[in-house]
Amino acid sequence: MDVLRRALARLAALPARLKAGLLAGAVLVTAVLGWGLNATRDMRVNLFATPLYADQLTEVQTRLAGWGMPYALLADNVRVDPRKRAELLLRLSLAGIPHRHLTTSDEAFARVNALTPQSVLEAQTRDALAADLAQGLRGLDGVADARVIVAPASAGAYADEPARDASASVRITLEPGAHLAPATVAGIRAFVAGGVPGLDADRVTVLDDRGALDGGSTEPDDASVQASLQSALDAALGAGATIVRVHREALGEVRDERDVKRQPLAGDLSRTSGDERYASPQKKYQKQTATEERGSETRDVHRLAAADATARLSVAIFVDGSRAIDLDAIRTLAAAAAGIDERRGDTLRVEAVRFALSAPATVHGIDAWAIAGLFAGMLPQLALVAGAVVLVALGARPAYALVVRAVEAAGVRDAARESAGLPPARVRGALAGEPPHVAAAVISALPAATAAAVLELYPPEERAQIVRRLARAAIDLVPHPEELLRARS
Repeated sequence: MDVLRRALARLAALPARLKAGLLAGAVLVTAVLGWGLNATRDMRVNLFATPLYADQLTEVQTRLAGWGMPYALLADNVRVDPRKRAELLLRLSLAGIPHRHLTTSDEAFARVNALTPQSVLEAQTRDALAADLAQGLRGLDGVADARVIVAPASAGAYADEPARDASASVRITLEPGAHLAPATVAGIRAFVAGGVPGLDADRVTVLDDRGALDGGSTEPDDASVQASLQSALDAALGAGATIVRVHREALGEVRDERDVKRQPLAGDLSRTSGDERYASPQKKYQKQTATEERGSETRDVHRLAAADATARLSVAIFVDGSRAIDLDAIRTLAAAAAGIDERRGDTLRVEAVRFALSAPATVHGIDAWAIAGLFAGMLPQLALVAGAVVLVALGARPAYALVVRAVEAAGVRDAARESAGLPPARVRGALAGEPPHVAAAVISALPAATAAAVLELYPPEERAQIVRRLARAAIDLVPHPEELLRARS
């Protein structure tokens, strides 16, 4: 308490201008610290209102990182800038992320205990098996989501009820432009049948998002041709260099054509000879005709075209006219990639036009907006560091001067107490080399007679400087703030 009282007394003895400067500095430091704490405080909010599972959290984290959006990862959620929350929720919803959580076998069996009924255990096992299969199908190329429903085999509860074999239904959601090839559909059916005991692959039904049963027609649709051709051009020329549009016309009717061709093995296919005779006395007429088959090769061609078979394919490719791109090379490669058949009436047009909008700027294949978003969350911290550096650079020298003067003030007070009973000549010798403000501080603490005698020992110029210091109401052992600013400038 004594130390505190002495410190308060010393503070109260300071000049008014010095007190105002110290108060302004304290207010400035407090404001800077408050702004820094507010800027560095985590103002982000949870992106989702409900907790996420581990697989859902991984999907969201991967997509946000790909978009270059800053976020903070939690155990069951992610925290984002509240101003970006609505936009991110909309973009994730359009991308179908996160997928619906599927209860896997591990999670289902974790809730099973000794009292679980057998019927409930069988239902949980069946649902968990379907979830495991659906998660496996999500990893296929072009498959955005999958749903598997398993119907177990039934022996019939009654005598007149027929037995039923196990079956399964698979609902596939495709990515934009993707297409289920027949080989992919066969693989899906074999995968599901292999995961369900007693299930035959023929009893697995696959349905895609276009409503095509078992992958639909083997003919590629216009969307798949367009996506395939566009991806190839983007990989070769860069994104935004071309625009591909494909229109496919279906046959619309089932056509059954049969063509039989016969070719001779050697020479003509057959030879015909004739013999004609007439005998006048007997009035007899005779005519003979003979046909000789020399052998042939017969080929019977049977064509059956489904109603959704391709009748005509039209492909249009727009090329950015501001780039030097070989149109003939694109025309040749596109005709081969799209399977253009001129005998069928297919058309291909490649034209150079000037695009209204250019592709997003990238730096060596890296999205510049993604880089900007990566550093957006660091702006408050960078501003705080810059402000601290500027504050230290401006206030280091004045603060050092304040500390030096405070130390000098403490030394002056101790020297004044020790020299109170000394003769004037000895006091003058002790103050030799001290600046005028220090000498004035020591002399002001001496008795009047001793102080006058000490002043008489100083040269006139130094005496005048000390007297000017003594004339002040209080000795400025610590310089005024404006003096410090002038010294700084």
